[in-house]
Amino acid sequence: MDNSSGVGVIDKVATVLSALESGPSSLAELVTTTNLARPTAHRLAVALEHHRLVTRDMQGRFVLGPRLSELSVAAGEDRLLASAGPVLASLRDRTSESTQLYRRQGDMRVCVAAAERPMGLRDSIPVGASLSMLAGSAAQILLAWEEPDRLHMGLRGARFTATVLSGVRRRGWAQSLGEREAGVASVSAPVRGPSGRVVAAVSISGPIERLTRQPGRLHAPSVINAAALLTDALAKN
Repeated sequence: MDNSSGVGVIDKVATVLSALESGPSSLAELVTTTNLARPTAHRLAVALEHHRLVTRDMQGRFVLGPRLSELSVAAGEDRLLASAGPVLASLRDRTSESTQLYRRQGDMRVCVAAAERPMGLRDSIPVGASLSMLAGSAAQILLAWEEPDRLHMGLRGARFTATVLSGVRRRGWAQSLGEREAGVASVSAPVRGPSGRVVAAVSISGPIERLTRQPGRLHAPSVINAAALLTDALAKN
């Protein structure tokens, strides 16, 4: 079957990237695998290196670059948002509380999807809202599995402690009582990408009077289940 797209340079770039899919290659190996002329293979590999689509290992061999991983994560996040609506709506219906999905952006966490409780007292977080990483159960989730240096840096000024985050990692969910806002309780659980890294936090939130002072006891299983559904969605090809 003809794999040509009709755009020669794109076809050659695709050939180089496909050759590197099987592992590191020297220039000579790249020439052999792709059947490209040596000057062409070198020019394309160096150009791809400039755009971080290709990089080099300790031996100077060409390998796939970090930009591909970044693009893959972005594609996964699109799948995350596509799956979030029905999962959050189901969690809201099961718990009768407002539900949210947060992703970390720098020193803030951003609500990227939500399903509001239709009536009565509720904790309304609009999609697009930026909240602090220093308080709240979602912030605990997004920080708890970070590398040690980033974790300790993130604890500066936080309303929770390293001991709290240790408990979060142990049980797999977090709760907060009035951390972000007086009178508001929340429960959160981690959504993981295909690599196992925490990429988002699923949360429910509402008044302490309704969620009680042990909201995790009431709702952790439901929140964990919702997070698992989104984790499974990201794992699908």
